[in-house]
Amino acid sequence: MAIIANLITAPLQAIFSWANGLWSLVRLIGIGLSALAGSGGTVKTRLIAKVAGPDGQRYGFSVLRAFIPNILISRSLVKCYENNGTAIVTRREDVLDVLNRNDEFEVVYGPRMRNITDGENFFLGMQPGWPYTRDTSAMRLAARASDVAKIILPRATAKAEELVAAQNGSIDLPKDLSLRVPADMVGHYFGTPGPSEPEMIEWTTIMFWYLFADLSADPDIEKQALTAAAAGRAYLDGVISEHKANPTDDENVLNRCLALQSAATPGMDDLGIRNNLIGLLIGAIPTISKASVLAIDELLRRPDALAGAQKAAREDDDALLCQYILEALRFNPHQPLIYRRATRDAVIARSTLRQRKIPKGTMVFAATFSAAFDTLEVPDASSFLADRPRETYLTWGYGMHACFGAAINLAIIPAILKPVLKLKNLQRAPGPEGQMDISTPFPKQMVLHYDAP
Repeated sequence: MAIIANLITAPLQAIFSWANGLWSLVRLIGIGLSALAGSGGTVKTRLIAKVAGPDGQRYGFSVLRAFIPNILISRSLVKCYENNGTAIVTRREDVLDVLNRNDEFEVVYGPRMRNITDGENFFLGMQPGWPYTRDTSAMRLAARASDVAKIILPRATAKAEELVAAQNGSIDLPKDLSLRVPADMVGHYFGTPGPSEPEMIEWTTIMFWYLFADLSADPDIEKQALTAAAAGRAYLDGVISEHKANPTDDENVLNRCLALQSAATPGMDDLGIRNNLIGLLIGAIPTISKASVLAIDELLRRPDALAGAQKAAREDDDALLCQYILEALRFNPHQPLIYRRATRDAVIARSTLRQRKIPKGTMVFAATFSAAFDTLEVPDASSFLADRPRETYLTWGYGMHACFGAAINLAIIPAILKPVLKLKNLQRAPGPEGQMDISTPFPKQMVLHYDAP
């Protein structure tokens, strides 16, 4: 009976997928035509901006899922890490498969991470093995899940409310709020405030850019990142020495690392603590800020969803507010794909019509943005729904290298945005000022207006 059922459902699924792909192609062409008819900048600039935007990517991935779900090209699109070609994987089943097969599809960040630390890798760039287990286990003891509700959320809530209350009818979301709250968390919870808040923000942003977003291997980005890394290493070495010489009872990650060091925990020597802290710092400030800005940007594009999120914020329904933010980030993700490199010849989607052999050394783009809209596996994928199961979302990655701070993100981003969503008559500032600045991978400006109390 199962075979008969598959014989019936498989063609129907294929027809549905093709129809969806054709409709998405029409929408994609419409986006292109709107860019041609637009104003400001060159036609090429407008076209790239439109197609590279969240709607353009979503429709493009839909076309690929329908007609060419797994693509293999000889051109190397990633210049910052060694590879000999590129594969793009778009179906949800295949994306999750790639991210689960760590022995065949490896993380590649190690060389640049060693440049950042001036020596050793840290766990974001490690394959399965003792060093990865040692460092992640120790850092889970230092950065505990229970800290989210006990330490991080109350502080972030108070800080966000304070920063929003200090504004008067206008707020630049990254500059005034979404960068500052995680920077405060880094200082208070991690125990590493930096020489100054602006310096810590600048260091972590350029280092993240260098590690994960500098696909073209820009020498200027590398120069800035390594300068920031040297300053960050010197600062952290000093902070660690100071805490050891003058211990405190503050309940923060650094003090817990030093306690683990006193207990002779493997990997918790001064250098190990410093390198792991660098990894946590890089992953905190820029990503939290970007996700916060993208979520508001998407909600402002959807009046009904914005109204629902505002209602949840005003009623202090934090669980529902989090769902609205996750759904907004599904449509406008901070990370549309995750890249891995094939360690040997490997096959994806084996025994299907989309089966593809991936040669050793190929960089594989696992398109999590596409996976989140796979109509064959995500019910009513094109609709904005605030009651989806959490497993629908791939916002913070998947598998062994899912974001270490995912639980923090799920708490702190709603805390950042809640007082903003409570503001009356929230809207973008007129003109470019009210649009998200996309001149770099991390939004530096998006001004919002509201009715001052």
